[in-house]
Amino acid sequence: MSTTNAPATGAAAEDVKTDPVTNWADERLGLLRGSKGLIRKVFPDHWSFLLGEIALFSFILILLSGVFLTLWFNPSMGEVQYNGSYRPLDGVSMSEAFASTLKISFDVRAGLLMRQVHHWAALIFLMAIMVHMLRIFFTGAFRKPREINWLIGFTLMVLGLLEGFAGYSLPDDLLSGTGLRIASGVILSIPIVGTYVSYFLFGGDFPGHDFIPRLFTIHVLLIPALIVGLVTAHLILVFVQKHTQWAGPGKTNENVVGLPLLPVYTAKAGGFMFVIFGVVFLLAGLVQINPIWAYGPYTPDQISAGSQPDWYIGFLEGSLRMMPNWEWNIWGHTLSFNVLIPSLVVPGILFTALAVWPFLEQWITGDKREHHLLDRPRNRPTRTGLGVAGITFYGVLWLAGGNDLIATHFHLSVEALTWTFRVLVFLGPVIAFWCTKRIALGLQRRDKDKVLHGRETGIIKVSLDGEFTEVHEPLSAGERFRLTAHEVQKPLELGPATDENGVERPGNRALKLRAKASQAMFSDHVETTVEEYKELEAGHGHH
Repeated sequence: MSTTNAPATGAAAEDVKTDPVTNWADERLGLLRGSKGLIRKVFPDHWSFLLGEIALFSFILILLSGVFLTLWFNPSMGEVQYNGSYRPLDGVSMSEAFASTLKISFDVRAGLLMRQVHHWAALIFLMAIMVHMLRIFFTGAFRKPREINWLIGFTLMVLGLLEGFAGYSLPDDLLSGTGLRIASGVILSIPIVGTYVSYFLFGGDFPGHDFIPRLFTIHVLLIPALIVGLVTAHLILVFVQKHTQWAGPGKTNENVVGLPLLPVYTAKAGGFMFVIFGVVFLLAGLVQINPIWAYGPYTPDQISAGSQPDWYIGFLEGSLRMMPNWEWNIWGHTLSFNVLIPSLVVPGILFTALAVWPFLEQWITGDKREHHLLDRPRNRPTRTGLGVAGITFYGVLWLAGGNDLIATHFHLSVEALTWTFRVLVFLGPVIAFWCTKRIALGLQRRDKDKVLHGRETGIIKVSLDGEFTEVHEPLSAGERFRLTAHEVQKPLELGPATDENGVERPGNRALKLRAKASQAMFSDHVETTVEEYKELEAGHGHH
């Protein structure tokens, strides 16, 4: 490739040419010239940034293993009599979908391995997305200009939940059929339109004969296409916008300190991809998951004991199990609040709050600036407390989804466990919020003490007067910068409620609400005073 704007000729051209194939492609497509800025893109180096890569690489493995499984899976509800290798089910009537899954598991070379790779990769994909979103939430990486990427990530999580449930339901075994039966009940609980939606989805009464083929199309075509498109958009935005980074010496909102895409970051990411592949294959080869032959084919009048969905659907199962049996009969119509509230209202509130949080926080703070430096969670105690409260709420629902197994394993009463979870789902998040906020404020005070007085060394000195003092080691300039580089957000202060003419200012009620929210979020932040900073700069305070 020529290094000048003018075309190179003669001997000079030979000096600047790369290999013939690359040179030929570059002269026609400008690949190297167009990608010059791309390959020098800088990415900061921190272990927490690998969470998104885990999701990406596990999704690649899902696609590859899914293509393999698609070659043998038969998405049909047609009834056949099984005569395959698994003798305990010999002669049993089942759907072609279940029979083809048994064939993949026992008769196709490496079929069971690929089934388990597909399943384990799906579980890791969803786990990585959720933990990645938590990292973004707790560090404030969702702030301007990344609100769109937050919504993309949120949508990817929702699509991942739907995709996982769809794939989990395709084999038409007794466990997945039970989950579909619950999903059918949830749809039917929707007022007015529930029966119509159920009829269109299942092609008639549950279970019908059309649902598995329709679900197969959704699982292998529609949702994967949406996920691929959103992942592409997500990565494009990551490249277009500056990457977030942790505060430290030389790191500002105006730069990115890290490693270039080529060759360093690409080599590290490529190696990490094969590590993920290796871990998933190791799990698939050693740890059994979803043994459908143990459950048997689905029949509507049967259910297996101890039925549990995959972990990411467990919170919905727990919500349904905890809800009291509330139903209203109004004008000949039944409103099943015992299904509608736990399966649609509760997740709707939880997911809506998660999606709109970046915009809600921006409204509370009034901060319209771009942010490229990450927050330490302790420096945003209210946000951190709310996040842990949300995790606690989710965790209680998730545990309640296994109340029967907890009861049988620990010899407890199912009814007592259910009531315990009903109390904890309201009380637990409040306790978690309060404890987390107290811990965050305590860590702020510890950081402040470190900055002002240095790090404890464990060395005790005794003065001539018999006084014992501990020797403190001053922090390095870099460490001190890291602990003090964050901004201290001030609560919003209200101006006069009326103007000079005594007329109430417009939007005063919304402003009062915003001020109260700001006060709750930022009023108790631990701040270093001017006098303490002067003492620090003067070099005092170290024992």
